[in-house]
Amino acid sequence: MSARKELANAIRALSMDAVQKANSGHPGAPMGMADIAEVLWRDYMNHNPTNPHWADRDRFVLSNGHGSMLIY
Repeated sequence: MSARKELANAIRALSMDAVQKANSGHPGAPMGMADIAEVLWRDYMNHNPTNPHWADRDRFVLSNGHGSMLIY
């Protein structure tokens, strides 16, 4: 399995775990958007995990609330 697919699957698993632990939420949207998120964050978005307050970082706005676990 490719590293990209493994990362997308990790996003799916973390989303499912977060919904289950919160006993609230909808896992379908973040599971379905995992591949898109992996490509965006890995290839297109400028960010620095060690400096989350970097002024020139890109911002990701997710407008569908039921998919919010993708961000967390």
